[in-house]
Amino acid sequence: MTEQHRGGKGNFAEDPKRASEAGRKGGQQSGGNFKNDPQRASEAGQKGGEKSRRS
Repeated sequence: MTEQHRGGKGNFAEDPKRASEAGRKGGQQSGGNFKNDPQRASEAGQKGGEKSRRS
């Protein structure tokens, strides 16, 4: 049985161009957490503010 060199540092360790393309595609697929729902973003911000206050 012969062994193949696989890099060992992740799928894209030896091909930065391929890694860049994959990252770009992932970013395009993501719509952003609150991009289309500003009301939801506002509510989340208020909840975060409540949790950060100490009595």
